[in-house]
Amino acid sequence: MSSAGSQTVFYGPVINPESTSSFHTLPACLLAVGASGEIDWIAHDVHESAIQDVLAQHGSLDTHLVQLNHGEFLLPGFVDTHTHAPQVPNIGSGQQDELLVWLERTTFPMEARFANEDFARQAYSHVVRRIIDSGTTTCCYYATLHLPATKILAEIVNSYGQRAFVGKCNMDRNSPENYVEASPSASVDDTHCLISHIRALPKPRLVEPVLTPRFAISCTGPLLTALGYMARTDPALLVQTHISENENEIKFTRELFPDATSYADVYDRHGLLGPRTVLAHAVHLEEEEIQLVKDRNAGVSHCPTSNFNLRSGVCPVGKLLDRGIKVGLGTDVSGGFSPSILTAVQHASIAAKVLATNLPAATPAGSTHEGCQLSVATLLHLATLGGASVCGLEDRIGSFTPGKAFDALLVSVRSDVGNPGLWGADLDQELNVELDKGKRLEAWLERFLFTGDDRNIRRVYVQGRWIGGAERAV
Repeated sequence: MSSAGSQTVFYGPVINPESTSSFHTLPACLLAVGASGEIDWIAHDVHESAIQDVLAQHGSLDTHLVQLNHGEFLLPGFVDTHTHAPQVPNIGSGQQDELLVWLERTTFPMEARFANEDFARQAYSHVVRRIIDSGTTTCCYYATLHLPATKILAEIVNSYGQRAFVGKCNMDRNSPENYVEASPSASVDDTHCLISHIRALPKPRLVEPVLTPRFAISCTGPLLTALGYMARTDPALLVQTHISENENEIKFTRELFPDATSYADVYDRHGLLGPRTVLAHAVHLEEEEIQLVKDRNAGVSHCPTSNFNLRSGVCPVGKLLDRGIKVGLGTDVSGGFSPSILTAVQHASIAAKVLATNLPAATPAGSTHEGCQLSVATLLHLATLGGASVCGLEDRIGSFTPGKAFDALLVSVRSDVGNPGLWGADLDQELNVELDKGKRLEAWLERFLFTGDDRNIRRVYVQGRWIGGAERAV
């Protein structure tokens, strides 16, 4: 589907997340997508000879049928809960530095360039295209502090058809002279302007504004207070920020906010910690902070690639999940060196193994995830339904259910896609090492998560519209 039109029905294997411990593998599924881009109905275990009968039962004979090939399957689209759009040109740069030095030497100089609107328009066009083709159907974007450039980012995302949250960074201190806002009021005024601009974008609009205090270090108390007021009076707004990424960052935050009992308390006392808050990193949260995040029903964006790369530490995701905290994945470009959630999946798996290796042999009593390697089901959940929950979109995306939006990836694990790192399903057939049909889809999913890349993502659909992928229609 390249645009809204008649109903489209997909036939073939479907993988559907359910929880952190389970997902459904449906090897012969009919999935119908209506003209509005929402899922109309799903039928399981449909033999090829019965396709027409099932279509007739649903009144769907006059429909466009897409039949998947051997080695292809449908998967809900990836949700990237934390990335920095203006940092994509910096991928692979400043790899020797830790967070605060890296910001000063590498990140802020690049972000300052987005004061030039022509530069912003050209750069963001490439940025959004790369992120979509990497399989991200929903993305939480940090822009820069520049209002015009952030408007441009929102316009580009909207024109490409991606689902997204776009925020202008609020930062009125501890930033370079050429890259800092003049006052709290100036920052807030530009934020109001951006919110109005995004909400007036042409329909169908899948882009929403998000309040984006960069991190506590870059915001004065009055600015945080004003943003907290905005969050309270406009409850539809999402809030995104950083927390407890780096030990030096935490120390500096405590010095700036001596009255706060913790980093999390800084946000809480300013009205910025709630059910629509996305906290990136959360590597070094103290026990009281974990409880506070849970009590406020805030979500965490786990960014393992960045945490390894900037030597920030390892987020205890298993502990957070066991405490009932919402967790999704973030690429955190360019602290993270890949725009793909697949890379985040792989590094989330490694991060859990690193923690498990360094914990006592006995798993903590009552734990399901803490001290354990993350299962394929958990990794899939983090990349899809978990991320949707963090963004408050679990009723709209993250899994395939009638009434939800069809945000999906058509994945191929065949060798003809040209990915030398993935053993193709067609080669299994050729060499007679074909797995039992009951386990085949699980094996394909695991191969994709651990060895796949953008070449394996043949199509990207958002709200039923084909917007990207290796076989991009536009």
